[in-house]
Amino acid sequence: MTDLESHKRMAEKHKVAFEAKRSAATKEKGLLIINTGSGKGKSTAAFGMGVRVLGHGMKLAVVQFIKGALYCAERDFFQKQENCDFHAIGDGYTWNTQDREADIATARKAWSEAVRMIESPDYHMVILDELNWVIKYNYIEISEVLSVLNNRRPELHVVITGRHAAPELIEAADLVSEINVIKHPYKEQGIKAQKGVEF
Repeated sequence: MTDLESHKRMAEKHKVAFEAKRSAATKEKGLLIINTGSGKGKSTAAFGMGVRVLGHGMKLAVVQFIKGALYCAERDFFQKQENCDFHAIGDGYTWNTQDREADIATARKAWSEAVRMIESPDYHMVILDELNWVIKYNYIEISEVLSVLNNRRPELHVVITGRHAAPELIEAADLVSEINVIKHPYKEQGIKAQKGVEF
């Protein structure tokens, strides 16, 4: 068998398998999506889905936990979009604030906004950027988060980002992606954070 024939046979097998999976996938529902892991790109992947939502003329809502004090260009971009409701509610990383009570109060404020968005009939997707950290630090109980997520309307997509996703959240999710670091310019090469890449 020639390389061309082998390639054609392999491609045909892949097509049959793909078509079978596509035919079997008949359900439609709002997904709970988790982007976690130690690598860069968790929020970026979530915002990529947000762009898709806006591209379809649908409504997007975003709450950024923790990052509120930090500048990021995606916030400027999304806040200019007509169908996007974007709120950054945070005082920066915990090693900068060093005030647990204030961090909890800020997290509660952001969570209240997230609950409003999840309970609203207006949005097609809600992105909760860095919520995993808030749960990790016990600023908000996982049981409270799961209660809100489990009672959302069936068609709403929710995307949660951040390292250290809780096992209970992973269990409840429909899609979980773990992004791991292999090489990093800042940690290993002393290259500073740069416009358009990190912020």
